[in-house]
Amino acid sequence: MPGQKLDDIDRMILAELQADGRMTNVELAKRVGISAPPCLRRVRTLEEAGFIRGYHADVNPRELGFEVQVFAMVGLVSQAEVDLSAFESKCMSWPLVRECHMLNGEVDFVLKCVAPDLRTFQRFLTEELTSAPNVASVKTSLVIRGAKDEPGVPFDVLEARLAQQA
Repeated sequence: MPGQKLDDIDRMILAELQADGRMTNVELAKRVGISAPPCLRRVRTLEEAGFIRGYHADVNPRELGFEVQVFAMVGLVSQAEVDLSAFESKCMSWPLVRECHMLNGEVDFVLKCVAPDLRTFQRFLTEELTSAPNVASVKTSLVIRGAKDEPGVPFDVLEARLAQQA
């Protein structure tokens, strides 16, 4: 289990930074009960090991004029690895695609897209997504509203699982 590489302090650091990535190292150290220098060393180690992938602001898309959010379910003609990788690379180049996940089942990929308006999304859909190489089908669902958008992982579930294994 990946979580076993981490001790209690490391997991507390990750949970605190996941909740508030802007806090100072001094505040973080205080919250997890260690002094600032070892806390900073631990954070750097967690970054280098890939447990912390980055830091970002949680911006409000609607406040910035991105009124449209759409999930697009994409079916491909071929699921050969070279074709899957080519589609993933194409998704990386599309600014409106904010997330791209390969699935198993009826759909090959689900894309989370944002756009300032429906016309912009429709243009992307017809001129870029559906006309991309290897795309066989696209089904879209317009988001009416979001009820939950939590980043990261539920650390309480991880801690409960570790406690059961102890």
